[in-house]
Amino acid sequence: MASITEKTTVRNASSAASETTEWTGGTVADVSDISATRSAKVKATAAATAAPSTNLTAVMDSIDRPSTQKPPAVKGLPILLRAQTHHPLDPLTAAEISVAVATVRAAGSTPEVRDSMRFVEAVLVEPERSVVALADAYFFPPFQPSLLPRTKGGPVIPSKLPPRQAKLIVYNKKSNETSIWIVELSEVHAVTRGGHHRGKVISSKVVPDIQPPMDAVEYAECEAVVKDFPPFRDAMKKRGIDDMDLVMVDAWCAGYFSEADAPNRRLGKPLIFCRTESDCPMENGYARPVEGIHILVDMQNMVVIEFEDRKLVPLPPADPLRNYTPGETRGGVDRSDVKPLLISQPEGPSFRVNGHFVEWQKWNFRIGFTPREGLVIHSVAYIDGSRGRRPVAHRLSFIEMVVPYGDPNEPHYRKNAFDAGEDGLGKNAHSLKKGCDCLGYIKYFDAHFTNFTGVVETIENCVCLHEEDHGILWKHQDWRTGLAEVRRSRRLTVSFICTVANYEYGFYWHFYQDGKIEAEVKLTGVLSLGALLPGEVRKYGTTIAPGLYAPVHQHFFVARMDMAVDCKAGESHNQVVEVNARVEPPGENNVHNNAFYAEERLLRTELEAMRDCNPLTARHWIIRNTRTVNRTGQLTGYKLVPGSNCLPLAGSEAKFLRRAAFLKHNLWVTPYSRDEMFPGGEFPNQNPRVGEGLATWVQQNRSLEETQIVLWYNFGLIHVPRLEDWPVMPVEHIGFMLQPHGFFNCSPAVDVPPSIAYSDKENGKSCHSDGIMAKL
Repeated sequence: MASITEKTTVRNASSAASETTEWTGGTVADVSDISATRSAKVKATAAATAAPSTNLTAVMDSIDRPSTQKPPAVKGLPILLRAQTHHPLDPLTAAEISVAVATVRAAGSTPEVRDSMRFVEAVLVEPERSVVALADAYFFPPFQPSLLPRTKGGPVIPSKLPPRQAKLIVYNKKSNETSIWIVELSEVHAVTRGGHHRGKVISSKVVPDIQPPMDAVEYAECEAVVKDFPPFRDAMKKRGIDDMDLVMVDAWCAGYFSEADAPNRRLGKPLIFCRTESDCPMENGYARPVEGIHILVDMQNMVVIEFEDRKLVPLPPADPLRNYTPGETRGGVDRSDVKPLLISQPEGPSFRVNGHFVEWQKWNFRIGFTPREGLVIHSVAYIDGSRGRRPVAHRLSFIEMVVPYGDPNEPHYRKNAFDAGEDGLGKNAHSLKKGCDCLGYIKYFDAHFTNFTGVVETIENCVCLHEEDHGILWKHQDWRTGLAEVRRSRRLTVSFICTVANYEYGFYWHFYQDGKIEAEVKLTGVLSLGALLPGEVRKYGTTIAPGLYAPVHQHFFVARMDMAVDCKAGESHNQVVEVNARVEPPGENNVHNNAFYAEERLLRTELEAMRDCNPLTARHWIIRNTRTVNRTGQLTGYKLVPGSNCLPLAGSEAKFLRRAAFLKHNLWVTPYSRDEMFPGGEFPNQNPRVGEGLATWVQQNRSLEETQIVLWYNFGLIHVPRLEDWPVMPVEHIGFMLQPHGFFNCSPAVDVPPSIAYSDKENGKSCHSDGIMAKL
């Protein structure tokens, strides 16, 4: 597998040292190559846009070729003395996180306060869109001055961009208070060696009546505390377990079911599992759930505050089919007839990468990453010939997910995890360097975050960027002549994978040559099981093995899409239209009883835009630009095409819906507001407030006509477990599509060239000229 890896070496990260970048394993349009190929284009674009042209060229020269010598001043235009190091949307670097943490810690009023600080999250404060447009226009390749509106006398270009800022969520372990800090990070602060210079605290505030997400450090401490608790050890002895090394304690968040779960205490309610004595190095411990034991842990002070051995449920017998490791290590034999299937790209990939900026097949966008959401896609645009760069979306991400279980019995009714808001999808991401998660020519991106104690941790190769063959793109054969044209489809895939307790989730954004964008989630991992008494059967689950059953449950994902269809910086020209297929009533307009049509309805306000999927009418939604038309005079747009979907099967009074009111509809639409980011509120852990977040925001019933549109699309599945989901679940796919709808004047994929069989490239043979015959 050919791969490209960008390795980041942090020198003295704890004291905010500088970072160096090392490229290995080939070239994916190295930065130096991109700068060289862009130089002429930068000057040409600047000359066409600026007034006077020589002034902007001087500025662009100073950006493209940083110099220690001050260039000659040009009247009316300040000169940028050095290139910006980090784009305003780049994720925080390890050094910046270190500076932010040190700044907050130094601002603590007493040594006791500083020692009590626990760092839940450090994330980039994303700047205003005008700053992003300015950066893309004049400070970072590919330098696109056309992104900014034209002004009389030419553009006024500042000498530098505003300093980057970090937002930190800090939990005080002594006082049980949570605070939010904003820290300014100037470029000097981020690269200073020795740690003598720190950032600047812009603001700090204590947020009352909340609990922040849990951290892996807390989970590990909770497991140790429970396993050392004498009554728990006695309860396990009753079940025949003396060796605590076999015991697994998964500390789930408490949720909110009554005032006893109020956020004045930081609570964990663990689930218990027990491995079997085995030689298998990766034994599936989830195959033996321990039931009947109630435990409540004070996560602030790390003490067990409630314990009760309520019911002696025997441990399930060791299931001989419980393990999933290769061959004999699981007690089985692997297939012997799987031949190698190699992905080869002899000329390298078709994408180019400069920092976090990606260009591929007329698409370009920026890659971001946060501890909560994981992968974020910024500034999505399509280069459309003479029409130039056409924006599609400002920001795309999977913002939240909820997994409610359908068994009313203890402890399963409490299982309703908010995996992003309570744990963090990004913080639970994998390093992809050790597996075959991606194939082909790969560009990896690292992710940096702070752990609970403020130490910067790096997930190497966290985000994967690669191309995939995707079957036929289009084809037609003329039956009269027998001549055919066919094109292969390929897509660019950006992805990451995380593990939250027993389940794995792969999150993917696919970009296609025909202008489509697909959002996909792949679900795999191990079922969360329950134990059965001898002879017992549960109607709320599937019996998987003797003494074992898997409760029914649902998986819901929330995609937040900050759209910008054909909107440049500062423009707010989008609206949302719902489309349903309608049958024409019999009569004068339908004498043959075959007529149907697409009926459109403009969603004018937030309350009108609380919508659900309807496959019976092929319901979909189009985001249109109200000021831009295609060659037929119709408004340009992109449509949201649902995939398979569902709504919560819980009753309206279900406790988890207090915190997840946003799941009551598949689609919500709001005008963009900088403070409206998380559909269940910023802190869903133990949240006592009913309907916080999206369900409350839309009560303002703001107008959706000609505004900056944000789509919140909920998509989910009902998981009735099968025996075939055990011991590890084959991947389940779910997602949706963003499709151009009148955005182009014809198929944007018509210019994709025929595929050439690489072995016949010198002869110019396409893949369908003669074909390649395999000997059977």
